[in-house]
Amino acid sequence: MSAEFLWYIPNQSAPGHRGEPVTADHNSLDILAAQAQALEQYGWQGALVGTGWGRPDTLTVATALTARTRTFEPLVAARPGYWRPAHFASATATLDQLSGGRVRINIVSGSDDAAAYGETEPEQADRYARTEEFIRLVRRLWTEQNVTHHGKHYRVEDSTVLPRVPTREGRPHPTLYFGGASPAAERVAASVADVQLFWGEPLADIRDRIERLQQLSDRQGRELPPLQFGLRVTTVVRDTTEQAWADARARVADMAKHSAAELDSQRKTAVGQQRLYDLATRGEVLDDNLYTAPGRVGGGGAGTTWLVGSPDDVAKSLRRYQDLGITHFVLSDTPYLRELQRQGEQLLPLLR
Repeated sequence: MSAEFLWYIPNQSAPGHRGEPVTADHNSLDILAAQAQALEQYGWQGALVGTGWGRPDTLTVATALTARTRTFEPLVAARPGYWRPAHFASATATLDQLSGGRVRINIVSGSDDAAAYGETEPEQADRYARTEEFIRLVRRLWTEQNVTHHGKHYRVEDSTVLPRVPTREGRPHPTLYFGGASPAAERVAASVADVQLFWGEPLADIRDRIERLQQLSDRQGRELPPLQFGLRVTTVVRDTTEQAWADARARVADMAKHSAAELDSQRKTAVGQQRLYDLATRGEVLDDNLYTAPGRVGGGGAGTTWLVGSPDDVAKSLRRYQDLGITHFVLSDTPYLRELQRQGEQLLPLLR
């Protein structure tokens, strides 16, 4: 399967996300649409639109961006708990129909400020059980009619989502991405996800996780097409190797100016995030150019590790992930607009 390349659009309430320029209109429709339109122009398939309480609603942002674009595919992040399955299935089916089948979904099961929107936050095992039930039910609502489901977390009676999701060859419904590194998360991915999305770990670690998930899929009797794999990582690309590393190290030095207390407050306890933080103990640079220092000074999520180098350096690294079986890539760097243009011009042609 050929690889697909997406970017990241920062739907944030506060400006300055990961070095993005601080402007009053940073999350205006014009600014966000300009990024989506540039992604079309520079050869990207679409972009991940992140989610979390206290941020602009992801599906609303994605809907606005599809209305301003022609081919842009939003990877809409969503959390069970914030959404009920039937509401979510209906809303996304509507957007998929209006956009001509451009919707992708990233199910997020990590902790959120659930109490703020009137939901409870189950313990990890029950949270992932709820997520699995959510995914199974949404898939049924997209592909079946008159659905009745009586589960532990959700119930529907004689439910038919309208409009129907338009079916296309090889795509019966929006692709369902999922992340998570705990055993509970991996069981969900192996059973019901379409794409398991990894963060920027070393090649050997990704190889081990792919093999484990494939074996787990077999043991659990997966009934869906084979699980696919994706990589969400920051890519620091400059004209030369030397310039890229100089810029990356200067940025880390600036990040290190934060106080230790502030950094501690940013730390997350999710298994996948902790795996990334722990990489720094194995070395500042792993493989050829996986930079772990950002995780020591405050980087989180996809900003914890960076692939650094010239276009050739980074393309070589991404091809090595592709050789392991990665077919979905979600890349980013800041400033987002400038870097999607740079990497669209310099990096994507090397990967196609």
